[in-house]
Amino acid sequence: MFVDHVKIFVKGGDGGDGMVAFRREKYIALGGPAGGDGGRGANVVFIVEEGLRTLMDFRYQRHFKAPRGGHGGSKNQHGRGASDMVVKVPPGTIVTDVVTGDIIADLVEHGQTAVIAKGGRGGRGNSRFATPQNPAPELSEMGEPGVDREISLELKVLADAGLVGFPSVGKSTLLSVVSAAKPKIADYPFTTLVPNLGMVETEDHRGFALADLPGLIEGAHAGVGLGHQFLRHIERTRVIIHVIDMSGVEGRDPYEDFITINEELEKYNLRLTERPQIIVANKMDMPDSAENLEEFKKKLNDDDAIIFPISAITRTGLDDLLYAVADLLETTSEFPMHAIEEEDDDERSVLYKHEAEAPEFEITRDDDGAYVLSGYTIERLFKMTDFNFDQSVRKFARQMRGMGVDDALRERGAKDGDIVRLLDFTFEFIE
Repeated sequence: MFVDHVKIFVKGGDGGDGMVAFRREKYIALGGPAGGDGGRGANVVFIVEEGLRTLMDFRYQRHFKAPRGGHGGSKNQHGRGASDMVVKVPPGTIVTDVVTGDIIADLVEHGQTAVIAKGGRGGRGNSRFATPQNPAPELSEMGEPGVDREISLELKVLADAGLVGFPSVGKSTLLSVVSAAKPKIADYPFTTLVPNLGMVETEDHRGFALADLPGLIEGAHAGVGLGHQFLRHIERTRVIIHVIDMSGVEGRDPYEDFITINEELEKYNLRLTERPQIIVANKMDMPDSAENLEEFKKKLNDDDAIIFPISAITRTGLDDLLYAVADLLETTSEFPMHAIEEEDDDERSVLYKHEAEAPEFEITRDDDGAYVLSGYTIERLFKMTDFNFDQSVRKFARQMRGMGVDDALRERGAKDGDIVRLLDFTFEFIE
């Protein structure tokens, strides 16, 4: 089963908790704090595995939770850092954040890695908080929570050239005779249900990857037929090979087929029209093909169009076609998956883009009138606070005051005794 689009949940490992401990040895009075730090939580790392061709494995496992770091110990012993969780994906996988729509990684080369969800850092033990004013703190941190996110995995076949066209025009037959690929071939529409990939080598020993993409029909960009499901695989190709049944035995006009498919490509993604296109007039061994080809050229009326009359069955005209594809690939650069607004001639330069920082906290009101605090920064501080120790609670209160939470609540009209909520924690606002 060919799977090329899935949604999964990933979570980096939480950091280990820091420890509150004191040095207790015979003959050593007032040994001081000796609580160790927690270990780092594991990252969720994706790595490209060349042998994979589908996202099928993610149909059976949709949750990936990395292990947490070890907790800190007494005698200043730090917790063990967790080993990263490595997840293998096929080449051509695009990882997108479902909530924001941002692309996290575009994984194309064997061995390429990307950190998809970072693990949290370990919490600090009480040794870290010792000061001359407080030499024996009963204060430590919980481990930082790992990043969790829902992501979308989209597989786009890595092919240099792609075969497009209506069903039953001979794309699979063409791929089978120019490469070692063995796609399913039959005399009915939509024989090909999944993209097939084959390696082609010309007589002058130039090679390229050729993809046979399932047949497109009118309305494919909107989900009609199989087009919407597999149009994404055309995006990575550098050259489009448009196969047309020039015999007309299916009762369709070759020129109308050509116009319809190009309109579908344009409606799906305007950037597909930037790719060079080779027109392949297939089934030239049929009786009416020569006349239909002449009529097609008149209607097309384009002297720059590259047209190759071939017969995939009799294998005539294939060498010239493959040479032309190889020549185009040598002069056509790769098309980035997403347009880059600004480019610099210096390849070594780095473009820094300003990103507005998210607010540390937000204040809303519940139906019962309670004030609700939310936001990544304040929620992170809350989760890292050990409320079993009074010093930790006071530290968290100072952090909130330093962030301006108290003043912001007053501006929103909070008065002494009003209820304030933060995640599952409820407390009273005190002037």
